[in-house]
Amino acid sequence: MQLRFNYIVLIGGLTFFTSCKKWLEETPNNALPANKSITDAATARAAIIGAYNSVQGYYSASYPTLGTITADNVIFNGTLSEYLQLDQNAIPADNVTTVAAYQNIYKAINSANSVITYVPEVSDPLLPDAEKNKLLGEAYFIRALGYFDLGRGWGGVQLQVQPTTSLSAARGIKRSTLQQTYDQVLSDLVKAEELLPEDGSTRNRAQKSTARALRARLHLYRKEWAEADKYASLVIANNKYALVTPFKTFFTTPFGTTESVFELTFSANDKNSYWNLWYPSSAGGQYTLKPSASFVSKINDAAIGGSRSSLIAGTGNNVYGVLYNTSATSTDPSYIIRIAELYLIRAEARVWLEDLTGALADLNKIRNRAGVPNSTAATKEELILAIENENSIEFSFEAHRWFDLVRTERVDDILGITNKNYWVFPLPYSDILSDPDAKQNDGY
Repeated sequence: MQLRFNYIVLIGGLTFFTSCKKWLEETPNNALPANKSITDAATARAAIIGAYNSVQGYYSASYPTLGTITADNVIFNGTLSEYLQLDQNAIPADNVTTVAAYQNIYKAINSANSVITYVPEVSDPLLPDAEKNKLLGEAYFIRALGYFDLGRGWGGVQLQVQPTTSLSAARGIKRSTLQQTYDQVLSDLVKAEELLPEDGSTRNRAQKSTARALRARLHLYRKEWAEADKYASLVIANNKYALVTPFKTFFTTPFGTTESVFELTFSANDKNSYWNLWYPSSAGGQYTLKPSASFVSKINDAAIGGSRSSLIAGTGNNVYGVLYNTSATSTDPSYIIRIAELYLIRAEARVWLEDLTGALADLNKIRNRAGVPNSTAATKEELILAIENENSIEFSFEAHRWFDLVRTERVDDILGITNKNYWVFPLPYSDILSDPDAKQNDGY
């Protein structure tokens, strides 16, 4: 884990998700260490905004790319070798995208650690206990999300749960197992759910259902089927969330439809330029990430894609993805958790719980929203495959496909990658050099 000093930059007129860098390698003249700068209501609020901003740092490009181009729905179509390496699943330890994702996740975790450590010490009548608990709950959720995303991408990692304030702060922290890493995620989600407020209309800050939704996903990855069913059901039962129709509404309607359980919002002053990797040069993009021919064929099949064909545009050899669709303004959200995922989590869990009728009903809920006929799957094996295929289409350009294939051990079957060493990403070479406890994954 590459160490960083943790500072909060003192700026005036701080607005939600500002784009300036808050975490620097050296002490800036206009900054204070976090333990000295989280001192009152205003700085506590600023600190949690900084933590969300750090999550943006990896979900605005690098992490969704790792979940897409490495699998079968998206291919390389550019000139930069970092993306070609991902597409070919021949990833060196200095690959720019994996390094950016890994290090930015740790930045988000470190930001959350500061809130968790120092906000309880704040004594300010303008920061009532209810708000303090909310800020802490958000920080626990952010840390849980960070360690979950590290775990499914890199395996067990170094668990740093205190703010990094010196070069020696993380020395001696050995890599945990994946089980231990997920144990930390669960612990943080339990705490987050306890502290977070009941759901309101917000979609870009954590609340109780946000923690429950991530917990459902965690239990799915751990094959804890009853718990996955339980927590998915809690979110589905909340009438603040619902599938939207037509399908494209969730990404063509600005910000926070009922489809979204948690998304990260951007603005004209804090832009999301991820669309640039998807759009062709004729639309101002680089066209580095391109839908594969096999995917285009499937999504254009009315019996498979249905209305989800709205995810692509163009014709012939110039088809491109439009999920990140406001190229004129660069304000598209990053979609982290949608209610559609909770239905498919519950469907998969119910198959393994032998509730095939319930599983089929949830699967068809997603298919019918897209205008696709009911599934004909009848056996356990057929349903599992049908749910896998539905996930592939429903979340085709979101950070799902690669991670789904890894967790179900289908990477070899679908992608032909027989060596399981390459089912996880390499730790950054710079981190291996700087920290002897950052043991590299086998095979790299």
